[in-house]
Amino acid sequence: MKSCIPAKDKEEEEMNQEVPQNFIPPCQPRMSASHSAQSSYTNQRDSCPISWQPTFLPTRNSTPPETPTLPNAKLSEQHNWQALVTNVHERNAVMFNNSLMADVFFTVGLGLNQKKIPGHKFILGSGSSVFYAMLYGGLAEEVKIMEISIPDVEPAAFLNLLRFLYCDEVWIEADTVLATLYAAKKYIVPQLATACVVYLETSLSAKNACVLLSQGRLFEELELMQRCWEVIDAQAEESLTSEGFTDIDKRTLETILSRETLNTKELCVFNAVCRWAKAECVRQELSPTPQNQRRILGDCIHLIRFPAMSLEDFANGPAQSGVLTLQECHDLFLHFTAQLSPKLPFKKIGRKGLTQYRVHRFQSSAYRSNQWRYRGRCDSIQFSVDRRIFIAGFGLYGSSNATSEYKVKMELKRNGVIEGVQSTKFLSDGSSNTFPVMFESPVQIEPETFYTASVILEGKELSYFGQEGVAELQCGKVTFQFQCSSDSTNGTGVQGGQIPELIFYC
Repeated sequence: MKSCIPAKDKEEEEMNQEVPQNFIPPCQPRMSASHSAQSSYTNQRDSCPISWQPTFLPTRNSTPPETPTLPNAKLSEQHNWQALVTNVHERNAVMFNNSLMADVFFTVGLGLNQKKIPGHKFILGSGSSVFYAMLYGGLAEEVKIMEISIPDVEPAAFLNLLRFLYCDEVWIEADTVLATLYAAKKYIVPQLATACVVYLETSLSAKNACVLLSQGRLFEELELMQRCWEVIDAQAEESLTSEGFTDIDKRTLETILSRETLNTKELCVFNAVCRWAKAECVRQELSPTPQNQRRILGDCIHLIRFPAMSLEDFANGPAQSGVLTLQECHDLFLHFTAQLSPKLPFKKIGRKGLTQYRVHRFQSSAYRSNQWRYRGRCDSIQFSVDRRIFIAGFGLYGSSNATSEYKVKMELKRNGVIEGVQSTKFLSDGSSNTFPVMFESPVQIEPETFYTASVILEGKELSYFGQEGVAELQCGKVTFQFQCSSDSTNGTGVQGGQIPELIFYC
């Protein structure tokens, strides 16, 4: 996405000079050690993600310290290979996926994807209670070499499981993480399961939150489910319109539709439900007609709050969809237009949504005869938080003289990459109040990472500006840290200037 905030102007124009006392001019931010480590990660988008696949993976810019490479099965082909390894860890690594001395063979997967994988009872039994019961328990076959079929686990995931048991190594990739989590849960290997959940949490976004919620319910991962709910609530519209939403199970659909804190219009909820119903028809090999959609939805349709829609939204959407019966449409139109409306099976009150918070970084505001002016320059500030939040917009100062309209371009960037952008207008009334300017969709903010909030304002009137800013403050359960931004070319910094408020959900 091309930035709407220009780079520093090289012309020697006068910028806001009459600034509050002890104001700190734009400067290069000083990173803490933790921030320096965190900033070494960047987002890498997969070119062809599948529906539940994370949209970005944490990768390291700097080269990490090299860890000794463990030997593999090929080493055992050499004479006296045992003398070439120095410890039990390396000897076990040689045995991984090695038919040498194998006393159990697993036929894993189905069809063309099926694979035969060798194993060693002692290593497997000592690493998993399920394998111990399978290989040494009362139901174990008394044969020299056992053969076991495992059709419900993908071969790549099963190898990830064995690699962890043999080598104590965690290999997780976007396209195998859920299958690996399933294998870790099935064979009760909690350390590997935890590593999979951590990976999923770090790659969680609005695009995959609904599918990961469905998987979290399946695997009974309560912490992962809670993280998914945070994203779904705050970025409900993006989550409901994602491709992955159509892949969830019906029980997960019901829990989402019952959610009081969904931060979106009810028409968006209805459209998402219709998309899911069409996909479910295809999965059940049914024609996706409105009648079949309704039959599949059943009582789920009553979780949509049609009375909370506007009459226009209802008339142009649900009323013409064919999913509602004629009687339901008739009763809902009476609800919108008649003094006495019939009893409805739908909730009449809209969803509460999320509580909106505002962090105000200045202790006072002021105006002067020649301040604060705008000439296409950028006001910018850096910030970080100690827990995941969702920035909904900025609170901005307006005119210090009379009612005035301002044009505003604003951005939210992480490591130079634009995460959110908005171009709009707002009307100020000449007071020192702040005026909210919102992004189209809340922007997910990860903890312990610095983001840059930037605005360019255009308006005839001079505006108020903040004074006595603080570098760190608490708002609710969230701790904010602020730093000067090198992008700021109009005088805004930690101690004073524009962007007095960040509006967020948490």
